[in-house]
Amino acid sequence: MLQQPGSTVQENTMLAVCVDDPGGPEKMYVGKVFRPQPKAGEILIKVHATALNRADLLQRRGLYPAPPGESEILGLEAAGTVAALGLGVQGQWVLGQRVMALLSGGGYAEFVSVPEELVMPVPPHLTITQAAALPEAWLTAFQLLHLIAKVQPGETVLVHAGASGVGTAAIQLLRLTQAIPLVTAGTQEKLKMTEKLGAAAAYNYKDEEFAERVMEFTKGRGADVILDCVGGSCWKKNVQCLAMDGRWVLYGAMGGRHVEGDLLGKLLSKRGHLLCSLLRSRSLQYKAELVKAFSDRALQHFEPLNSSVALKPVIDSVFSMQDIAVAHQHMEANKNMGKIVIRVIESTPEEL
Repeated sequence: MLQQPGSTVQENTMLAVCVDDPGGPEKMYVGKVFRPQPKAGEILIKVHATALNRADLLQRRGLYPAPPGESEILGLEAAGTVAALGLGVQGQWVLGQRVMALLSGGGYAEFVSVPEELVMPVPPHLTITQAAALPEAWLTAFQLLHLIAKVQPGETVLVHAGASGVGTAAIQLLRLTQAIPLVTAGTQEKLKMTEKLGAAAAYNYKDEEFAERVMEFTKGRGADVILDCVGGSCWKKNVQCLAMDGRWVLYGAMGGRHVEGDLLGKLLSKRGHLLCSLLRSRSLQYKAELVKAFSDRALQHFEPLNSSVALKPVIDSVFSMQDIAVAHQHMEANKNMGKIVIRVIESTPEEL
């Protein structure tokens, strides 16, 4: 059970989700910790909402520790308002401004201090809740597609876990790039949702031979790019439907890290490129360049949601910070379609 916090919080403390020992969702509780102070070049954000990522589940279990020197509090993204500016901050940030940020940790808390290079203004047509669902998933998808795979217009891209946060972002970014997204997912409901977002075809990996369907769709050519967070359990099918000289981008291993069989020989026969990437462990300079590229090329496309060309974060559900264990259980059960958002504090109508 989560511990209910007291009503009084001292000036130098804040509420945060704590994990004293690795384990299941029941290990998390809301407690008081020291409030961070912005260092030189950092912005202190009053966090209104954060969102879940698979990395949070791994970190909670002790399998994915925070990088050295980073906050050990869970949470890789946040949206809120500017609370304070560190010395030397150069941007035109103002107190109370609505912002969102990519984090290396610390999102499950009332305040987080972030290098200003990783902070973005919230697009005017998005709420704080919607903004919280954007940084990690959308920057990951943008990085994988444009910096790693270098997707070109007209190319066919197979996106595994198409209904996930990264998957729903990738589908929309591919449409913006005029590439052709194909997806896999595990339920008909998820498949229908991805098709509404713009997937040209969607395959249920549980009861369809998705590799054969991809080859049929591409008239025997195969996928130019595969965006893969599954790994070991589907490597044979990935290679089977990879186009000659195709790029297989691996950014997770939900289906296992071990491979048995002739992976190298089959990949070699396709002249395939196996590209691996993680975002959290990247340098500040790399992340800053990614945030700038995304801001320059994609951020302006988050327009009013009734626009036919608008990008939009897809939100599955919203939980309070006190219900963080339930939120983790929801993700672990693979029930979510899009992002699971955690409301850290109640936003006022003006901030929504």
